[in-house]
Amino acid sequence: MREQLESMKKEAEVEIRSASGPDALKELRVKYLGKKGKITSVLRGMKDLPPAERPVIGGLANEIRALLEAWIGDKEQELDQERLKTRLESEMIDVTLPGKPKPLGGVHPLNAVIERIEDIFVGMGFEVAEGPEVETDYYNFEALNLPKDHPARDMQDSFYITPEILLRTQTSPVQVRSMEARGGKVPVKVICPGKVYRRDDDDATHSHQFTQVEGLVVDRGIAMSELHGTLLSFAEQMFGRKLESRLRPSYFPFTEPSVEMDISCVQCGGKGCRMCKQTGWIEILGAGMVHPRVLERGGYDSERYTGFAFGMGPERIALLKYGIDDIRHFYTNDLRFLRQFQSL
Repeated sequence: MREQLESMKKEAEVEIRSASGPDALKELRVKYLGKKGKITSVLRGMKDLPPAERPVIGGLANEIRALLEAWIGDKEQELDQERLKTRLESEMIDVTLPGKPKPLGGVHPLNAVIERIEDIFVGMGFEVAEGPEVETDYYNFEALNLPKDHPARDMQDSFYITPEILLRTQTSPVQVRSMEARGGKVPVKVICPGKVYRRDDDDATHSHQFTQVEGLVVDRGIAMSELHGTLLSFAEQMFGRKLESRLRPSYFPFTEPSVEMDISCVQCGGKGCRMCKQTGWIEILGAGMVHPRVLERGGYDSERYTGFAFGMGPERIALLKYGIDDIRHFYTNDLRFLRQFQSL
């Protein structure tokens, strides 16, 4: 029986070492260590041994049982490590492969123009002020010298929510709010960028929603010459060249006197071309000296203080700066158009 146990040990060692997987190892455990396994069969035959040999054979059988359990445990660990290694190799990310490209966006041309306008005026000492897009009739019209029966209201066909609440038609209300917030203190130097809304027909040069940047300066002794110099400096920085400019009389209810500012054509330099309709001049903004009534509504004594205001459309500035021929390109989200400005 001793020889039988030793032979079984050698046979089991070979089979356990060469087991190919968990299922094969499970079968070997049953084959050698199970209730009907080979060691159990040997131990059942111990009743036929002389009493003196039984302890010796029993001890040897238990020793072999413990040895087989250890071999099976070691083999289980080995198979687990191989399985983990195979899994790690199959799931490993190859960092040497090129990644999937993700398209990068860019600054919208309108936003780029607005940011440039802000940079220029901030460099001249202005602050950026913002206000609500849903505005009251008082701030949008009445505080700007446009009472309810004023015919100039017809120039701005508006989106009303209630008789006293509307979508603002201009960023001028922010100027009044800025003056009120300062409580009569000077100087006031603000620019007011933002969206505005008018019930316009959409075409190549008009939109029911567009953007504006307006500016306001209030202090003692402000004159028209300072307005002209400020706006000319802005235009030359925006278009990156020396320009000629002129002021033409115009009308705005909230300024008096009021002017339109023209600059020499940025495309032909004033010689005459299709862009300037052969005139050599291009209108870029409206401006004027702040009307005394608007100063009073903002909390300033019009006998002591004067000021100037101006307003421009970033869409128009962008059309001129980049040679775009249709304002609708800014709003139709055509990537073929927008990709041209990714470097801005």
